[in-house]
Amino acid sequence: MQLKATPEPGTLARKRVHVAGLVQGVGFRPFVYRLAKSLHLTGWVRNTSQGVDIEAQGAPALLESFIQDLARQAPPLARVESVKVADIEPAGDAAFAILESKTSRGVEAVIPPDVGLCRDCAAEILDPRDRRYHYPFTNCTNCGPRFTIIRQVPYDRPRTTMSAFAMCAACEREYQDPADRRFHAEPTACPACGPKLWLEVGNSRVDNDVLETAGRLLREGRVVAVKGLGGFHLACDAKNDAAVQTLRQRKGRVAKPFAVMVRDLKEAERLCCLDAEARKLLLSPRNPVVLARKKPESGVSAKVAPGNNYLGLLLPYTPLHLLLFEHAPAALVMTSGNLSEEPLAFTNEEARTRLAGLADALLLHNRDIHVPCDDSVVRPTPGGMVIPLRRARGYVPQTVPLPLASPEILGVGAEQKNTFCLAWNHTALLSQHIGDLDTMEAFEFYRRAVNHFKDLARKDPQIIAHDLHPRYLSTRYALSQKEKRLIGVQHHHAHIAACLAENGRQEKCLGLALDGTGYGPDGSIWGGEILVADLAEFSRTGHLAQVRLPAGEGAVRQPAKMAVSYLHAAYGEAYEQVARDLGLEFSPLEWRVLGRQLATGLNAPLTSSAGRLFDAVAAALGICRERTYEGQPAVELEMAADPQESGFYQVPLRKDAEPFIVDTVSLFRQTVKDRLSGTDHAIVAARFHNSLVKGLAAACVAGRERTGLNLVALSGGVFQNALMAVSLKDRLEQAGFEVLAHRLVPPNDGGISLGQVAVAAAKINRKTEN
Repeated sequence: MQLKATPEPGTLARKRVHVAGLVQGVGFRPFVYRLAKSLHLTGWVRNTSQGVDIEAQGAPALLESFIQDLARQAPPLARVESVKVADIEPAGDAAFAILESKTSRGVEAVIPPDVGLCRDCAAEILDPRDRRYHYPFTNCTNCGPRFTIIRQVPYDRPRTTMSAFAMCAACEREYQDPADRRFHAEPTACPACGPKLWLEVGNSRVDNDVLETAGRLLREGRVVAVKGLGGFHLACDAKNDAAVQTLRQRKGRVAKPFAVMVRDLKEAERLCCLDAEARKLLLSPRNPVVLARKKPESGVSAKVAPGNNYLGLLLPYTPLHLLLFEHAPAALVMTSGNLSEEPLAFTNEEARTRLAGLADALLLHNRDIHVPCDDSVVRPTPGGMVIPLRRARGYVPQTVPLPLASPEILGVGAEQKNTFCLAWNHTALLSQHIGDLDTMEAFEFYRRAVNHFKDLARKDPQIIAHDLHPRYLSTRYALSQKEKRLIGVQHHHAHIAACLAENGRQEKCLGLALDGTGYGPDGSIWGGEILVADLAEFSRTGHLAQVRLPAGEGAVRQPAKMAVSYLHAAYGEAYEQVARDLGLEFSPLEWRVLGRQLATGLNAPLTSSAGRLFDAVAAALGICRERTYEGQPAVELEMAADPQESGFYQVPLRKDAEPFIVDTVSLFRQTVKDRLSGTDHAIVAARFHNSLVKGLAAACVAGRERTGLNLVALSGGVFQNALMAVSLKDRLEQAGFEVLAHRLVPPNDGGISLGQVAVAAAKINRKTEN
């Protein structure tokens, strides 16, 4: 905080104050107004494109208290990042006022995220005496849509999709009263003046008893598309096998787990084992999907999350959801409103065209969504870590501080689980989860989202950071931007840089980057890397053993082929017989093609991928031999592992090689031998995890011996696996390492864009210094 000398005690003083951070859409101006009034100050407060500006006048001691309390007593949803203060000449204000917002060219204002339903609003809509009784669009300064309705900043009603609804006299009075909870709550509305709800079933429209009708359809086993805050959900009864299977068939999602929204916390506890952290996350204003271990007696259909010991739970986070549960089953599948791999549907017209074949009815309203935003997903672990798996609603567009100064940079992200990132000064603004850029629809949505973020932030970066993979659509997007400076960033360097950056670090570390696929500078496919890296540079000091990737990306979809590749590396010419002993079968033609690929390397590049190792083990153990969604073999291998098993195999470390090699082929051979000897696959799966953790920890010790580095950063999709993440962190800390893990952005490719801008900024800074 920057403070200048104040006038002598007893004289009148005036301060100009600029507050930056998350201070719009969170009740900050009425808080400032009430604070100033309580201290008998005069002046004004207003939103600007750069935050909140204040001029306050009064006794010097009271002004000092006012400035200190701006951060100390800020509203719960606010995040004050800086308070800058300057002395100015006193003026003739008679009172303290809230002024109209001011738009300026540069913008540093933090755009508020959507906030889940608050207790006060929930109580109102359940109170028959309240004028908002059973109104499904009730909100206040402390809850409701923000990011998803914003067209422009500053965040004021005329710049949102709520501009279509003129406030009635009662709402206007609340909106203008600084003492009211709805003072300048931009989406505020009531049944007399706000959005309306209706149901479309086939060619008919239902305007009365809408939620009762929707609830009845859900109880009957139908699928209903529900328009929420950031887009549509497809909903059905989570305890109805036939309904869940129907939804899977229509959506084209074979086995990927569905999220489940439950009526209340009691229902969540009936379905899953919840610790204090899980309860806290479920009840938080962000309202993410929280992974929790399901109880055997939950009653939830096995088809909701096949091959998984966990359910993704969330509580009702809008009034509409809360009211729907008065009529619907107590647990509803709530999955993204789209065909598998397509972008999220978020307009009524999209729902009518894209979801008509998926849902039996459409629950619609006329509050437009300007920015689609999917649900966030987090995974609390027994060790107290919370692993962010998808960063979207409730978290975006909250910024991430950068540990170094940055020019304006756009990081375009990766191909899967894409996000992009705008960076400037010490600020990184990440997009919501975009998804996989493997369809033209997804890519077009990505392009629109980039433009919208640039407009909101009023930035036009002349520097673009991108992945080295030439076929990524995000890379192609970067290359298509004319007259921009392009900086290529290696995929796994970006992973480690993201972990460093979000932890506020930029010094050199040992980086464990473990994922499925990344473009290696040596022409091979990386994915199991031990790097020596800071934000600007990296080198490869070690990696997992390399094997062939038969049929290239084709092997990613067929884990059984990865098992055969590892068997070939482990057993040589005897690989085919061992494969048959494990029950791996292919047609004669497939055996011939596989044999040729593995012997010659034709269409079978080398890979060190940790993800493909998990695929191979899952297939060899008979746990998952055909992948229907990204990461499925690794997920099901983790779920199969016996948590009580502490045994392990030896993992040789070949220190004579440069880079050194973690001999995961030997690990695979021991895993197969144990299984063929009759050991239960749950025991073998646990021993595999234990062994890989032990081997990676030994690799870090070897890296420390070589480099003297004691800081380790963990990143990559493998660290979505709680068994790996928690066990490895614990073992490394026991070995005396300082360990950095992800807390703010996902360890998967959803964090790549942050790493890209951090690397680009560091390279530019280092070049400038030199």
